[in-house]
Amino acid sequence: MAIVPHTPALDHTNSPPENAPRWECRVYPGQLSQISRVRADLAVDLDRMTNLPVEAREEVVLCLSEMFANACEHSCSGEDPDGRVVRTLDLPRPGAVRVSIIDDGTRTSSTTDTVPKVPRRRTRKDWDEAERGRGLLILDHLATRWGFRPVLDFPFCAGLGTVIWAEFTHPTLVSGGVTCGGVR
Repeated sequence: MAIVPHTPALDHTNSPPENAPRWECRVYPGQLSQISRVRADLAVDLDRMTNLPVEAREEVVLCLSEMFANACEHSCSGEDPDGRVVRTLDLPRPGAVRVSIIDDGTRTSSTTDTVPKVPRRRTRKDWDEAERGRGLLILDHLATRWGFRPVLDFPFCAGLGTVIWAEFTHPTLVSGGVTCGGVR
């Protein structure tokens, strides 16, 4: 008998199949000023994938920067001076690359739900005047699939952090094979 109810986890592990390329996690201060460094580091890592076209790389980098900005803006990562954001990169299956952002958890000053969600109830005028709120729309449009989950999937661990991930598929990753200089 289980003490804590458990729902089977979705495919969100950061453990690629045996012999699959992988990269070490990168840890950044939870500050929006770090976005250029985050983007540059991911671009370097993606450049190691010889078959990923430049346009596809740019889409992955754009989505990552949106996810990083959300972590800084909506979690403890950006509120706490010592806040951190972790970036992971892996190839979960042939033909796919996945990037993830892990934040430090729910802001202590938050009075609203901080779960990532695509804004849908806006009028045309609202969208025209909005200065923010398009990041997850971009992610939803460019990624093959994306999602989020708690860092720890236990009811008493709520608020400890969120993993948001985006997966991108590209035909050249399947047909041409993948070569990279990632860490094994």
